[in-house]
Amino acid sequence: MNKHKNRWLIALSAVGIHISIGSVYAWSNFTNPLMEQFGWSASQVQMTFSIAILFLGLSAAFMGHFVEKYGPRTSGLVAATFFGVGVAGAGLAVNFGSLPLLYLFYGALGGIGLGVGYIAPVSTLVKWFPDRRGLATGLAIMGFGFAATISSPIMDALIKSVGVANTFYILGIAYFVVMFLSSLYLEKPEEGWLPAGYQEKVDKGEKAVKKDLAQLTANQAVKTKRFYYMWLMLFINVTCGIAILSAAKPLAQDSIGLSTTEAAALVGVLGIFNGLGRIGWASVSDYIGRTNTYTTFFVLQLFLFFFLPNISSVILFQVMLAIIYTCYGGGFASIPAYIGDLFGTKQLGAIHGYILTAWAAAGLAGPLFAAWIRDTTGSYANSLTFFAALFAVALVISVLIRLDIRRLEGKTANTKSKVVAN
Repeated sequence: MNKHKNRWLIALSAVGIHISIGSVYAWSNFTNPLMEQFGWSASQVQMTFSIAILFLGLSAAFMGHFVEKYGPRTSGLVAATFFGVGVAGAGLAVNFGSLPLLYLFYGALGGIGLGVGYIAPVSTLVKWFPDRRGLATGLAIMGFGFAATISSPIMDALIKSVGVANTFYILGIAYFVVMFLSSLYLEKPEEGWLPAGYQEKVDKGEKAVKKDLAQLTANQAVKTKRFYYMWLMLFINVTCGIAILSAAKPLAQDSIGLSTTEAAALVGVLGIFNGLGRIGWASVSDYIGRTNTYTTFFVLQLFLFFFLPNISSVILFQVMLAIIYTCYGGGFASIPAYIGDLFGTKQLGAIHGYILTAWAAAGLAGPLFAAWIRDTTGSYANSLTFFAALFAVALVISVLIRLDIRRLEGKTANTKSKVVAN
């Protein structure tokens, strides 16, 4: 059956799942309505989102082996069930006026759906696009980045017309249907599969099949230096990026004097660059390599974070923020293909799940540190110098992983030479 599958429809199915689960980033639409209806505090309502992201990281880490064992279709259906029930169950929590039920359904159950749904299609896409790994994973993860832009106006309209509880019911059912149908088409390619016409180009010498550095299981991968180098690089990129995301509005107001309305509009526009960076940088990584892509992230952001607090030009400030947003999104989109390059596709989903714990840790560290600096010094801008220093550390790590890759490539070449000699 695999030979009849269209890999671009596989990619479209992955986008369907990611657009659904990415709606979690539009959670703020429910904040004020829930506070007004029940008198809950902002922190109580926001905790729902935090629990969902926590369970995203935990389920991605612990369910990675499940994805590899049962395949993308079953994993996608599991994700659809958890996320659909989680969102619809939030409607039940609203009807009962129960905050713990909201945490259970949307936070815990929905969060599990988020984690499984995030890694299941991505690991499959890497196998369907051996020639364009970055582009394929960038497409799906771009869907996650753009989801809030799509979901937010729909949520707002539904809340105003049918109320909060019914909005959760409608969205839960809708997300379940989209994810369920998308999952049905997901399937791994046959072992050794290559795109049509690709083998002929290889035989003619027009193309070369890029060999992965190794084929490791998840348990083997976590015993290597490069796994931790990669984890730290993603952690730093996300920590600094998510801190900017969480503070972009007040930073724009404090640094260049934008009004509240102008700053809010800027944040909305910058979200588009987050999504564009996912497909853009991931596609670029197919040509310049994943290590070079991450090195570029760190060089760019080291200078951008260092100089941003001193920028008074409104246009230049916005351009610099836009570039930072693209690097933030690009880091997420490039990492699955990077994992395939360094560890192979044997258990890519499980390794991806382990790596994504860096996201969970960064999601806690970045905003908290930026807020602490704001409370201590009176300005978010003062945290940017610290984040610039973190990018210097990340740049050193990108050099270390480069050296480790070269060492392993040399070791592999020597082994092949000995085999040929014998």
